[in-house]
Amino acid sequence: MPTEELMAQETVAPWMAAPPVYDNESNLPDWYQKFREESWKRFVNTADPKRTDENWRFADLKKSKFSELLPAAQVEDEAALIDRSEKSRLTDCAAHYVFANNRLIDSDANGLPEGAICLPFGEAIEKHGDLVREHFMKEDRSLGGDKFAALHGSAALSGLFVYFPKGVVCEKPIQVHHYVGGNQQVIFPHTLVVAEDNAQVSVIDMFETIAEEEQTLVIGVVDLVAKNGANLQYVALQDESDHGARHVQINSTRAGRDARTKSAFINLGASWIRNESINRMLEEGADCQIFSANLANGVQEYDQRTLQTHEAQHTTSDLLFKNALYDEARTIFSGLIQVQPGAHHTDSFQTCRNMLGSDKAEANAMPGLEIDADQVKCSHGSTSGQISDEEIFYLQARGIPAEQARQMISLGFLNESISRLGGEELKEFLFRRVEKKFANLL
Repeated sequence: MPTEELMAQETVAPWMAAPPVYDNESNLPDWYQKFREESWKRFVNTADPKRTDENWRFADLKKSKFSELLPAAQVEDEAALIDRSEKSRLTDCAAHYVFANNRLIDSDANGLPEGAICLPFGEAIEKHGDLVREHFMKEDRSLGGDKFAALHGSAALSGLFVYFPKGVVCEKPIQVHHYVGGNQQVIFPHTLVVAEDNAQVSVIDMFETIAEEEQTLVIGVVDLVAKNGANLQYVALQDESDHGARHVQINSTRAGRDARTKSAFINLGASWIRNESINRMLEEGADCQIFSANLANGVQEYDQRTLQTHEAQHTTSDLLFKNALYDEARTIFSGLIQVQPGAHHTDSFQTCRNMLGSDKAEANAMPGLEIDADQVKCSHGSTSGQISDEEIFYLQARGIPAEQARQMISLGFLNESISRLGGEELKEFLFRRVEKKFANLL
């Protein structure tokens, strides 16, 4: 039987039977309730990803299909998770929040500067509804994750709303832990960060599973808004179990005049990852930098899609994604630099580098350019290769065992992306997490 007929006969089960919301959310404003209803309709009417969709090229579509998903139930041992989060807390952070299965279980915001707003998402919608509405899920373009975004929009959300008024500066990061547990259970973390003119803020989201063997799902959305002269940094550290956990995160960044943004994906765990990142430079002088460091082994698949879109003159962007792959791991990178008409004097760069630690590992890369302006400087490229025998021999000649030499080379390779972030403690923290994963891998 032809493949097309087999595909047509496949029975597609619904992911969820009803919108994933809770009964205790009666105080939410009408606009948000309507948004949820429209999102659910869109979710139901949106088809699952298909092989004919260029945004899903090279992806294993079996991993993007779901059935019988359940909203995550309240965890039984909150104290154990709070203790666990304390052991991986930054020494010097402005605020610390812990969410478990979509519910806030601990918080400490004593280090926030005066005037800053940092609230769990549900509370922020009730107290600052108009401010949230202005920036919440405004990106109407997609890199393939339409169905995931629609389900997220229909759900009860966890995560934070962070608002820094004009001129408010914080050197310390805001750290957020997200824990997920329970077979076929799903959480919906949402991070909305708004930095007004000349404000400065840094946020790190951490995603972990509660137990090793559970089949969990995270569907997260991040909205980043940097107004004129603002400095905004966002990091997502994903270190879930690689025994069945799946993770989807869709990021949107908007940078105003002379704004500076840095966003990073650090992926260490989960069996399947889908990262999407749209970065828009809206006004002159805007700069967006996008980084990723990924360490994959076993049969993990990391699928990352990006768009750098320049919509004004004299804007800049830089993307650096680095993947270290072992065993039968797979990575997919698809990135586009788009220079829109009139966005003259654009400088934009895009680089994806893959280090293959196994003959069975697979790296797919599809960088691209779309230029409709003059006097631009744009480049894109991708490289893949194994650690050379000469590098190993060089370190062995200096008394370093072969396995340790491979670890040193791989860590240095991934650290280039991490080193471009701001904050010494944050960079050291991320580097240690990568080092720990590599030690477990060996």
